[in-house]
Amino acid sequence: MSTNNYFSSFGQIVNTMKKYFNYFYLIIFAFLVSCNPTPIIESDMLDSGQISYAIQDSFQKHLVSNYINNPSPSQLDTPVIIAAHGYTATTFEWDELRNLANTKGTFYVSQVLLGGHGRSYEAFKKSTWEDWQQSIKDEYRKLDSLGFKKIYLAGSSTGAPLIINMVKSGFFANYNQPKGIFLIDPIVVSVNKTLTMVGLLGPVLGYTTVDLPTGEKGKWYVYRPQETLKQLMQLINQTRIDLQNGITLPAQTYMKVFKSQEDDVADPISALLIYKGMKTSNGGKIDAELINSKLHVFTRLAGRENVTPDDIALQKKVFADMEVKMTE
Repeated sequence: MSTNNYFSSFGQIVNTMKKYFNYFYLIIFAFLVSCNPTPIIESDMLDSGQISYAIQDSFQKHLVSNYINNPSPSQLDTPVIIAAHGYTATTFEWDELRNLANTKGTFYVSQVLLGGHGRSYEAFKKSTWEDWQQSIKDEYRKLDSLGFKKIYLAGSSTGAPLIINMVKSGFFANYNQPKGIFLIDPIVVSVNKTLTMVGLLGPVLGYTTVDLPTGEKGKWYVYRPQETLKQLMQLINQTRIDLQNGITLPAQTYMKVFKSQEDDVADPISALLIYKGMKTSNGGKIDAELINSKLHVFTRLAGRENVTPDDIALQKKVFADMEVKMTE
């Protein structure tokens, strides 16, 4: 190629790049201009702080430490599982497991409302991931102090890395060790790769919005403040680093990961990272199972649209697996 042709070709490439950059800037400009940093919140939204989950008494409504605050010997010997929901959700995410527990009578479910969640947009906006985690810690301390002998934990989606961090930080060293941990569709790697740009675009973006089907309205936040998206990224990034360095479970603590083969929130590689990064106290492997589902947090079916018989059967199977492990 002659020198002139080379520079001519190079010039065409530069012009093409400039054109695409101009398109990019126009898209970003239009995107940013269209964003309102202050959402319009209606009274029937969870974000308003005016519905049931935002009432102070409801924060402890489904906590075992609240309604069994003077346990009998038989109650102390009954397994209790602390169930932590995901980002922007509420205790509603674990209602079906609690309903099963109430029917079977073989175990208890203590549903924690993560800090900052279920209150108001402003309260959520100000919260950190450590705040989200605090309610899990508080309930564990209370159950331990009451003398419950068989404490388990379950985390769905973001609830999972919050629990993993409790293991990594050595939280359980000062208490009776948990008997087991169950993780449902844990998020360590997000499917939404644009989430990694929240640090760059977040301050201008202000918040993102999610459309909720009728059955989920009032139970999840509609608006997701960029501040909380940053907290979510900090949490899952730190969890990946901790898993790469290796995490050892407390002595005699069982762990199992249940992960949908395909969902629109948590990348399946999340389960692999946990499987490779978590070890039992004697250096053994944890249990992990890929689930034939496309639902994120497949164990929660209430409020969803188009639930199939297969979805129901799968939920029953996993709940049964958890019950068997807790009561064996």
